[in-house]
Amino acid sequence: MTTETILAGIFLGAVVTWIPRVLPFILIKYRGLPDSLIRFLNYLPISIIFALTLSSLVNERRGHLPQFNWLEILAVLPAFWVAAKSKNILLAVLTGIILMAVLRAVA
Repeated sequence: MTTETILAGIFLGAVVTWIPRVLPFILIKYRGLPDSLIRFLNYLPISIIFALTLSSLVNERRGHLPQFNWLEILAVLPAFWVAAKSKNILLAVLTGIILMAVLRAVA
């Protein structure tokens, strides 16, 4: 391969990566988003956090029943309660981290 071919590949890869990342921002700037889509997008952060949290609470293997990580479940329940009462995700994360540290130190 020549240097020009490698540089062309790098350039085309950069363009292909750049377009889907930047084009939505350009389109939103001039057209905006419908209200129904904005309402839907408001639920995404909490949905992602819940999916990541749930996947860390259960270990699954093919051919076996799911196994629960009980220490993590004991730390997550109060953290969810704090998130629901305070509506502050940072406080909930700190609660979960502190509880997990205490549970691991005790267990």
